[in-house]
Amino acid sequence: MQISSVLYDEGTTRFKKVEYVRFPLRLGHDVFTEGRISPLSEDRMMKLMLAYQLLMELHEVEDHMACATSAMREAENGLEVRQNIEDRTGIHIQIIDGQKEAELVNNVVVQSLGEGQYLHVDVGGGSTELNLYYDRVKLKAKSFKLGSVRLLEGKESKNAWEKVKEWIDENVNRDLPIQAVGTGGNINKLFDLSSKLTQRSTSVAEIERMRNYVASFTQEERIHKLQLNPDRADVIVPAGDIYLFATKCAGAEVIHVPDLGLKDGMLQLLYDRAQRRRKK
Repeated sequence: MQISSVLYDEGTTRFKKVEYVRFPLRLGHDVFTEGRISPLSEDRMMKLMLAYQLLMELHEVEDHMACATSAMREAENGLEVRQNIEDRTGIHIQIIDGQKEAELVNNVVVQSLGEGQYLHVDVGGGSTELNLYYDRVKLKAKSFKLGSVRLLEGKESKNAWEKVKEWIDENVNRDLPIQAVGTGGNINKLFDLSSKLTQRSTSVAEIERMRNYVASFTQEERIHKLQLNPDRADVIVPAGDIYLFATKCAGAEVIHVPDLGLKDGMLQLLYDRAQRRRKK
């Protein structure tokens, strides 16, 4: 959860982070193995949403948006869990499909792109979204059932890797140079550990070097020596494998990591919605 205030300065608008809370529920652990959210996970989720509700009240939040992605999409009891949470907290959770998820992320990522051909790779726990751009115009987009938690559980969809490669081969223009853009918590962490080309870019080879470096440590060593959170320590390597596979299939040598994601797209949507209301 992120709570932000809107700042205006000489015609420009920016968001100032007021509160940020991240808690790993790992709903995918249940859903990708059992097909449903367990009573224990639902209880933990309810407690988390109650905490979010209280924080929003304390900060006097004017508007909010809550989204759920691949795990809730695929859980056979996802709608039931959502309704239980809404009845208790008043928070309506939108269970969004891969296309909507990609759209929200893209609305903010596109602002960080330059001219030319870009492959945007967004890796989550249960899905990976690929988006192809040319001169900041999105040409193609596709969501794949391939994610860091899925890989960790050994539950990636059949032929997922081949489907990613086929999509890239069909859509990337091999006659033009291409750069990659990576979003998601795991690429941000790999980028933080790496040597940079610029403030927000590095080479794909450097990301591979850092992936291999992290993989050389045990789970415990990653937590204590690299100071990774436990919920990051176990998924960062499989997530790195997805970023590397996609970027190498595309032939990209440089990857930009703009530190933007779904929450930033949600904030932009909330702001745009508020602006439309004011104009009425």
